[in-house]
Amino acid sequence: MNVSEIPVRTNERYELVSITGQVREAVREAGVEEGICVVSSTHTTAGITVNEDYDRDVPRDLAAAAKALIGSLDVRFDHAEGNSDSHLLTSIFGQSQQLLIRNGEPDLGRWQGVFLAEFDGPRERTVRVAVFPA
Repeated sequence: MNVSEIPVRTNERYELVSITGQVREAVREAGVEEGICVVSSTHTTAGITVNEDYDRDVPRDLAAAAKALIGSLDVRFDHAEGNSDSHLLTSIFGQSQQLLIRNGEPDLGRWQGVFLAEFDGPRERTVRVAVFPA
């Protein structure tokens, strides 16, 4: 197993930041032709998701939808830090994603990309990429 870290700076409370290029580079540097990579957020208020990375409106729309979802809930959060919404969204989106590696590259579809899903920004975040050979 080869593990690398990707630092990510976010600028908004709710934001999806493409880390596709950095994930590709981590896989290339690991030198694995066939296998699996796990992309993992080290935070309880930021997740990882795979979605369209061609049209820049898509990540903005997803961030706006996450904010609207939280606003539509009839729930009282008691967490003293005031970011229970962020914890909930991270649980919904997920803390990590697994990607196949084929021919030394993450096996993403034509329009797919990997995103850090920020729900408590702006912040400095860390994403880990673990690469496992087949």
